[in-house]
Amino acid sequence: LNIRRQINVGNDWNDSESSKLWLYNLHYFDDLNAEGSDFRHDLHVEFIERWIKENPCLLGNGWEAYPLSLRLVNWVKWLRRTGVNNQSFIDSISIQAQVLCWRLEHHILGNHLFANAKALVFVGCYFKGYEADRFLNIGLKILEEQVLEQFLDDGGHFELCPMYHSILLWDLLDLINLAQVSNNNRLKAIMPQWMKLSAKAINWLKIMQHPDGEISFFNDSAFGIAASPHQIYDYAESLGIPEITVEKLGLVTLLDSGYSRIAIAKHVLIFDHASVGPDYLPGHAHADTLSFEWSVGRQRVFVNSGTSVYGVSDERLRQRKSAAHNTVVIDNEDSSEVWSGFRVARRAYATLIETSEFDGNVCIKASHDGYTRLKIPLVHTREIDVRCDCVIIRDSLIGAYGSAKAYFHLHPKITPEQVAPDEIRLTNVAGDLNLLFKSGRRCRFIKSTWHPKFGESQCSHKIEVIFDSKILETTIHAF
Repeated sequence: LNIRRQINVGNDWNDSESSKLWLYNLHYFDDLNAEGSDFRHDLHVEFIERWIKENPCLLGNGWEAYPLSLRLVNWVKWLRRTGVNNQSFIDSISIQAQVLCWRLEHHILGNHLFANAKALVFVGCYFKGYEADRFLNIGLKILEEQVLEQFLDDGGHFELCPMYHSILLWDLLDLINLAQVSNNNRLKAIMPQWMKLSAKAINWLKIMQHPDGEISFFNDSAFGIAASPHQIYDYAESLGIPEITVEKLGLVTLLDSGYSRIAIAKHVLIFDHASVGPDYLPGHAHADTLSFEWSVGRQRVFVNSGTSVYGVSDERLRQRKSAAHNTVVIDNEDSSEVWSGFRVARRAYATLIETSEFDGNVCIKASHDGYTRLKIPLVHTREIDVRCDCVIIRDSLIGAYGSAKAYFHLHPKITPEQVAPDEIRLTNVAGDLNLLFKSGRRCRFIKSTWHPKFGESQCSHKIEVIFDSKILETTIHAF
């Protein structure tokens, strides 16, 4: 999270000056199984002993269900891998698992409930006897329901965040690994289903990544929280999941998720014509409907803002708003009413209208109804025409409006230069990129920020184009 603090006394585990997210990560114990962890073995033993001593049962952040779940998996993995046989550690795992059974996050659902179930399955395989069977039964029953609920037919996780998709895909791979190493008959029976689903989920991830090998930033997404795509693919290969090959050129549409990837020549565009997520669980959604991201070669050019904070703050809200994404803002309203830290009120529903491929060019058209809630209802339609040497974006507004602005956020390595009232030249530091952004209206670039990681803000620019009619055509030429 790029924030350093000292843990000197027992109260520091629940320090009120630290964010909830930072304290949660403290209680996860992810470092037990991180790279180079064998060289920190003594430190890990010390911290486990401290955690048990300084976190009395049911008191503090560490006993909430989500950090409980992640810590249980980490402790079981670590004990299994290191061969440590410490009865106090083992007794603590048993107590923590019992508490987790009482605190299952049925009220939150989604990735939280999935993590709860995974933890109970891990503990159920680690122990033997009646208690182990109880943990395993509860965990597998939840997984049986949630795997079908949370993964769409196209392989995507239903919260529609590439970062959370990666987290849940890693969870699936962990469960497959557990089935293989534990030789548990119940897990082995369900393993083929998990492997088939993992293959589809890997395919989804490959479609949603940029040529630089990292995830795209739709909804709550950032680098460094989930395993990287490369790490995930290596893990899957080690478990015997067949390598997935994605079409390198042309159009690929994830119909259930609502994303499309267009690859032509040296550039790749990913287009969001998705819902904000499941209606009952939009907590990680941004107001980014009809936004897109675009790379030329391995260089990202247009990017969504990313995510650097959670919690309830002005900055958290700003990063979720439509103006922080490559889309259109009407009357200073958002396409979906994001509010608080993880809330969405009235939200946009998108419709994929048509797609076409002809002579190496791809055209895709979609609309959303997020602005029909305004005093004078309005529908935003976006058509993206991707060709070998340019991208053409046509935005149409059906209905009246007071003000309308289109935003195009630039990666920090992209330098803008105004060359005409309606033209901006885009170059990169390496000097191998030369693009011309041309709008049918006056445009300007202004300072902005990009947030590739939690706790990190990089200076960047965004282009603003103000509508003076109901149609705006923007062309980005490559030279």
